[in-house]
Amino acid sequence: MARIYPICSSSKANCTFIGTKGHGILIDDGCSFASLKNALSLIDTQINQIEAIFITHEHTDHINGLATLVKNTNIPIFASVGTIAALREGKHALPEKARLFDIFSEGYKSAEFEVKAFHTPHDTPESVGYVINYNDTKIAVCTDIGTVTEEVESNLLGCHAVLLESNYDIDMLRRNVSYPVQTKQRIASDRGHLSNKDCSLFAEKLINSGTTRLILGHLSQENNTPNTAYTCTCSHLQRQGMKLGSDFTLDIAPVMTEGQYIAL
Repeated sequence: MARIYPICSSSKANCTFIGTKGHGILIDDGCSFASLKNALSLIDTQINQIEAIFITHEHTDHINGLATLVKNTNIPIFASVGTIAALREGKHALPEKARLFDIFSEGYKSAEFEVKAFHTPHDTPESVGYVINYNDTKIAVCTDIGTVTEEVESNLLGCHAVLLESNYDIDMLRRNVSYPVQTKQRIASDRGHLSNKDCSLFAEKLINSGTTRLILGHLSQENNTPNTAYTCTCSHLQRQGMKLGSDFTLDIAPVMTEGQYIAL
């Protein structure tokens, strides 16, 4: 049985396991090595049973545990050229032994997985999202997007399951006195993050295209709450006549897992 297992998801750490018990892939590695090992153990999986890691971009909340993982394993890492360049030098530099591969030129296909990347609008050199074909089930992970571009939409429509960003509530961000104006503008820009409202509107298109499993991820802990994000998307879909539990399921990716996963 295929599983989507959001290990951690927030503005501070992001990592998602896709596969089945004892075998799978990771999208991002933003939590510590110890936290990752513990999270995998909750679904009876070990680090050495991860066949590949796919990085969306080089921001710390997506790669925080990657250097330690490289030191302790030989798992191949796939990313865009722009992200690989950031992972090779500067403050994000990985150990030289890191096996880094360009997802666009190399592609990825194994006995069970086929993974394709698409570009996403975010404030990095070349951020991406991923569509995973696993045993004829299409799964997408798409966070850190300021807006839903044509490329994002064309790749996500028709996926059976989607982990989609629902980062902030517009009013909460506006009222947040601890955030400078420039930070608020960056978050709300077309190369920032996706709001609950925009997430809900795109969720409608996804459900109409055949998506039945929707997971809201990358929630801000300062400008959102799980209940706020869930209510925004669920209420919008229900107003369009879609039925929770029959037309779609809706989950919130946790800040840190306690072992819950979504079965497909």
